[in-house]
Amino acid sequence: MKLCVALDMDSKHDNLSLLESLKEYDDLYVKVGLRSFIRDGYLFLDEIRKIANFKIFLDLKLYDIPNTMCDSIDEIIKLGIDMVTIHASSGREAMNSIATKLSKVQNPPIILAVTALTSFDDSNLFEIYNDSLESCVLKFAKLSYECGINGVVCSCFESKMIKTNIGNDFLTLTPGIRPFGESVGDQKRVANIKEAFDSKSDFIVVGRPIYKAQNPKEAVKRILNEMKRVSNEI
Repeated sequence: MKLCVALDMDSKHDNLSLLESLKEYDDLYVKVGLRSFIRDGYLFLDEIRKIANFKIFLDLKLYDIPNTMCDSIDEIIKLGIDMVTIHASSGREAMNSIATKLSKVQNPPIILAVTALTSFDDSNLFEIYNDSLESCVLKFAKLSYECGINGVVCSCFESKMIKTNIGNDFLTLTPGIRPFGESVGDQKRVANIKEAFDSKSDFIVVGRPIYKAQNPKEAVKRILNEMKRVSNEI
């Protein structure tokens, strides 16, 4: 299980200062989401690389017609990032095209498809998809797998179900992690580190519990220690 630190702070300066404090942990993934990417641009990625050898997770959740998504993936490949997200609901044609394109690329980024945002619960997901949360997530996961996508974004509550139905090699990334019982904020489906590990999550995303901590470096140290502890309980 790998830790992804979300760079969701109010300014580029704040995000870079956070990374400066974490540069000894160069095995981290750092998540650059829509806010940071729109505000700070692709050159922000180079500034991250100057600090440490972090893995870069570009969390743009692409969702458009197949041709536009494939063209966007072409541009993302040029950025040399390590992981990127699309929406599973973009459909079979889009995901097939993207997987085919990436299969021809040397050292392609990991591609993950978003199933249901962790801000959804059963009622507001049903309003959009007319389906239960578990059923909808599993359908999206199976479709992504059939299309050759590396894995999905889901909550810890669906990760183990996905692994059971598809296989442990199909990756799951779980946002909404509250390592030590922190406030859930706008998230609905949250979990702690032990729950994430038990759900067989491959990547966990932690944002506010790190960058809002009085000592973010110490927060990351505690999280990594807890990840090590729960893995040793097997």
